Amino acid sequence: MSDQEQNAGSGAGSQAALAAAAGTTTGATVEGARLSNAQLRELKSAAQKLDPMFKVGKAGLSPGFVQSVEAALQHHELIKVKFDEFKQERKELSKELAAKTSSHLIMQVGHVVVIYRKRS
Repeated sequence: MSDQEQNAGSGAGSQAALAAAAGTTTGATVEGARLSNAQLRELKSAAQKLDPMFKVGKAGLSPGFVQSVEAALQHHELIKVKFDEFKQERKELSKELAAKTSSHLIMQVGHVVVIYRKRS
C-alpha cells in the first residue's frame, strides 16, 4: 500500500486525533449517553446566540460555583461559561466542570465553554 493510500485510509482517525489534541469534543459522553453529530451541530448553533451565564474567577471551580451551575442546568439545558481566570487551565477545568455537573461539554472556543445537560 502506498503512502497516499495509507494517509487517505486514516483520514477519519486523524481528524478525531486532531480534535482531541485541540481540546474539542465530538460526541461527549455522560453516564454512557452519547450525543449524535446532528445533536452537537444543533446545540453549537443554539449556543452561538447565548451570552456567558457564569464567569470562572479567582475562586475557580469552588463548590458554590459548581452548585450554581447545577441550578442553572436545571432551568436551562445549555449554558455558556467564560474563564476570566485560569485561562491556561481552562481545558482541564471545563472537563472537570462537565464531570461534576454530569453534563456534556459541547464546545470550547477561546475562553468560553458550552455545557449541556438534558432537563429531567
